[in-house]
Amino acid sequence: MHSCRALLLRAKRPIYSVVAVVALCFVLYYDWIISHDILGSLGFVSGDLEAGPMVQPNLGGFYLRSVQEVSAIEELDSPEMLSPLLPPINVTEEERIAWFKEHLQEFDIFRNDNRTNEFHARVTYFLGSGCDLSVFMTWILPATLFGRRELLALECLFRANPNGCLVILSRSLDSSRGLAILEPILSRGFKLLAVTPSLDLLLEKTPAMTWYHEIKNGSRDPGEIPLAQNLSNLLRLAVLYKYGGVYIDTDFIAIKEFIGLRNSIGAQSINPETGKWTRINNAVMAFDRGHPLLFKFMEEFGITFNGNKWGHNGPYLVSRVIARLKNRLGYNFTVLPPMAFYPVDWTKIGGLFKKPDNGDERRWVEAKLLQLSETTYGVHLWNKQSKGMEIEKESVMDRLISKNCLLCRDAQ
Repeated sequence: MHSCRALLLRAKRPIYSVVAVVALCFVLYYDWIISHDILGSLGFVSGDLEAGPMVQPNLGGFYLRSVQEVSAIEELDSPEMLSPLLPPINVTEEERIAWFKEHLQEFDIFRNDNRTNEFHARVTYFLGSGCDLSVFMTWILPATLFGRRELLALECLFRANPNGCLVILSRSLDSSRGLAILEPILSRGFKLLAVTPSLDLLLEKTPAMTWYHEIKNGSRDPGEIPLAQNLSNLLRLAVLYKYGGVYIDTDFIAIKEFIGLRNSIGAQSINPETGKWTRINNAVMAFDRGHPLLFKFMEEFGITFNGNKWGHNGPYLVSRVIARLKNRLGYNFTVLPPMAFYPVDWTKIGGLFKKPDNGDERRWVEAKLLQLSETTYGVHLWNKQSKGMEIEKESVMDRLISKNCLLCRDAQ
C-alpha cells in the first residue's frame, strides 16, 4: 500500500482530489484483498502465482483463438514447422552459424525487391493522409496465423483511436491473403496499411546496422531463439526512430486513446515498498522521431545481442539501458507505472478470463473494471500464457470486449 500513502501525500496539493484518491486507494486495496483471498476460487492457489494461472480451456466457450489457430501456433515449437526460421538445437555456435549461412536466402525478411523499395514512399504517403496518431505493429509470422486475437487488438485500437493510422510491418500481410484477413477493418474506413519493411532503410545510419550486416552475411550467431522474435524487438525501435509514434504488440487490448502519449515506456513491475520499477517492458512504447533513447536501445541491441536468452534483447534490454540513464540529462522520457499498459501480471492473467461465481467475485470484477477504466491505456494479454484460455461470460475480458470491440457479433 506504499503507492496509496504516496498518493494521499500528493492529494494535499490543490490539483488532486482527496476524495478521488481515497476512492482509488479503496479499489487498489480491494484488489489486493481479492487477489489474496478470492483469486483462490478463480483458479489460483498459494504458491501457484509464479507458475501461472490455473485456468484451463473449455471447448464449449468462446476463444480469442480457434482450436485450429492454437494448434498451428503450438506446432511452431516444432523445428519442421519453423524451418528455416528456427535454428537447430543442441549444436555448437559454429554449427549454427554454418546452418544459418546455408539457409540465409530462405529468410524472406532479408529479401530486397520492389515491395521493400516502395516501403518508405508508401509509409510516408499513408501517414500524411490526415492521421491524428501514428501506430505501428510488427507481424513476421505467416498471414494465416493472424487470427481472432490479433483482429480484436485492431478493433479495440480503432475503437479507442478512430482517427489513428496503423502501419503493420509484415511481408506476409502485405498480400492478397493479408488484404482479405484485414478486410473487416478496412471495409469500415479505418486507416490501416500492411507493408513489407525494408530493413536496409530502417537500420540505415543506426547503431544496429553493423549487427544487421553481420547477421545478413552469416558471420554472426543468431542464437537458438527464433530470429523473428529478435527482429521484432529491433524493428519496433527502428520504425519509431524513423517515423515517430506509438508501437503496440498484437496482443494488446486498447481501451483508451493514445493521443497525447509521448516519449513514454511502461514499467511491467514495481517494488511495492519503494514504488520504484523493477522491470520495464517493450510491448508498448511511444516516442518522437529520432528520440535519443531509441538510439541507445538500438546501440545496446547491436553491442550486447544474445540470441540464446529469451527477453535479453527485449524487456531486459530496455530495462538495462534505462537503469543506466536514470540520472542523465537530455533524454526526456517517462516510465509509466504498470497500470498504464500492464495492469495484470502474466502470472495472474487467467483471472481476467474467469467468470465470477459468487458475490465477492462479482464485486471484484466490477472493482477491476472501474480500476482499468480510470488508470490504464489497455491490457497486455501475455499471449504465451493466455492464448488457449476461454473468455467466460461476465468475466473481466468478456466485459472489456463487449465494450471495446467493433465487430462484437464475431466476439460472442
